[in-house]
Amino acid sequence: MFSRLARPALSKCMSQRTFTTSSKTNAKVAVLGASGGIGQPLSLLLKTSPAITQLSLYDIAHTPGVAADLSHIETPAKVSGHMGPDELDACLEGADLVLIPAGVPRKPGMTRDDLFNTNASIVLNLAKACAKKCPQAMVGIITNPVNSTVPIAAEVYKREGVQGWEKRLFGVTTLDAVRANTFIAEARGLEVAHMSVPVIGGHSGVTIIPLISQATPAVSFPPEERKALTVRIQNAGTEVVEAKAGAGSATLSMAFAAARFAGKVLEALAGGEGQVECAFVKSNETDSSYFATPILLGKNGVEANLGVGKMIEYEIQLVSEAKEELQANIKKGEDFVAQNWS
Repeated sequence: MFSRLARPALSKCMSQRTFTTSSKTNAKVAVLGASGGIGQPLSLLLKTSPAITQLSLYDIAHTPGVAADLSHIETPAKVSGHMGPDELDACLEGADLVLIPAGVPRKPGMTRDDLFNTNASIVLNLAKACAKKCPQAMVGIITNPVNSTVPIAAEVYKREGVQGWEKRLFGVTTLDAVRANTFIAEARGLEVAHMSVPVIGGHSGVTIIPLISQATPAVSFPPEERKALTVRIQNAGTEVVEAKAGAGSATLSMAFAAARFAGKVLEALAGGEGQVECAFVKSNETDSSYFATPILLGKNGVEANLGVGKMIEYEIQLVSEAKEELQANIKKGEDFVAQNWS
């Protein structure tokens, strides 16, 4: 069953401004995995935000150096570096928003699922720390495979007795929308800053479902071109992995997307209205217990799930084709916690 909720605020999703400043805020943001390929450029972008007064960086190595480097930048946010498990609690204490890019990146020939065994343990342990030290913080999970790592974090929060986590736990799928905006604007010769394409489903392969029929401004494509664009959006991560030829995955574009997500959350926390972003969350929109849709953000996290909207037959078929894989990904994450909880 699909929601038909209207989305009057969806056009706000298209903004390419990483941060907005219409509302005053005084936020502490923690980045877990701050020394990595995503963590460093993400931390750099966050350092430029006028909404952040404290930027708290955590990793298992090199964090003091990253923090020292960023602290020389002439913006107000104070930066602290925390290295190793003994310093994780101090990093998280009082955090309003936690972003988690920690984990190993994809390499050529690897799927997101190949990352599961290593990254699942990382997210489980970090989620435990978040549940204990900052249970009311917004948490954005970037670590792949997101379709599984978000359910891992959710299972941890359930077991730790955290209330209301459904509104505060997000899988950051913003990069899929960023890519859709870019590719579709290029295909039609439109200004990308004015393009907004909602992307629903999950965050890997066929579970990534761009709703081109709902693009703003409206665009149309012959069936074969629409299919080719859809496949490119779904496989864009692999496109980067192969182009980097073993040197990494999509780090810079992911950092940009995560910073955009953070900007929307911080604006909402400060009382800003109409902040909409696509994210992978606990959901009743489809048969899958977690599903990415446009989300209206508020002071308490998810203010409203704006649903999938009206889809064309091709998009309905994409959702149907993604169902089995998405549900298997979710179950894999839930089973991991059940088997490894202590």
